[in-house]
Amino acid sequence: MKRTRKHKLGIVLSGGAARGFAHPGVLKALHEFNMEPEIIAGASAGAIAGGFYADGYEPEEILELFKGKRFLDLARLRMGKTGLLEVEGLRKLLRKNMRAKDFDGLKKEFVVSVTNFRTGEAEYLTEGDLVESIIASSSIPVLFTPVKLNGKLYIDGGVVDNFPVGPIREKCKKLVGVAVNPIGEEKGSVSMISMSVRAFHLSMAAGMKYKRDEVDIYIEPEKLKDFSLLDVKAGDKMFKIGYEAAREVLSGKSSR
Repeated sequence: MKRTRKHKLGIVLSGGAARGFAHPGVLKALHEFNMEPEIIAGASAGAIAGGFYADGYEPEEILELFKGKRFLDLARLRMGKTGLLEVEGLRKLLRKNMRAKDFDGLKKEFVVSVTNFRTGEAEYLTEGDLVESIIASSSIPVLFTPVKLNGKLYIDGGVVDNFPVGPIREKCKKLVGVAVNPIGEEKGSVSMISMSVRAFHLSMAAGMKYKRDEVDIYIEPEKLKDFSLLDVKAGDKMFKIGYEAAREVLSGKSSR
């Protein structure tokens, strides 16, 4: 018996630190082409943007939540045993603005990619505390303290699966994939934090070329190379880059 797919359109949102601002830009373009994803899977920055989208926020509203913020507004230095930074700023922003407290309260189906620190395997969260699941998916190892959920210790979803196609591929007829971590020259200042983030995202990018063929529409805004992974203040520009890159890809698809 042929399996019936539940959703017309799904979207996968990769991690990419501050470059995640491009995700709501892509979503805005999709809306203009009358394409509204009904199911979302995200890792790290993609889990943050995807969470708000699944919660009913419009793309521009997601941008406004983070607009004008600095990296240190979201993560502050702490010399702990398991991480250099604490993410209390990000946690407070999520707690304050997320309307849903758990996955069941979301308007759209949502899957969060995390990495089980003990087993080294990818896991996909679809129930429980929404905010802590997103924080877990965004906890870059060494920089941020792992998150304990249901007795398990989790770190950034991008460590093992930064482009979580698998959990939703068979749940939708068409799948859009958005990768916001193109590799280019790192132009930001060099510090222990920037080096850790850079090394982490270089390792994540290595596996992306094997996954791009698993989606029906692939969007990777190349101009994001010009921005530092920690350049939160450039959110407006990266939103526009995501929007324009998506429109270019979608215009090409629609003209075929």
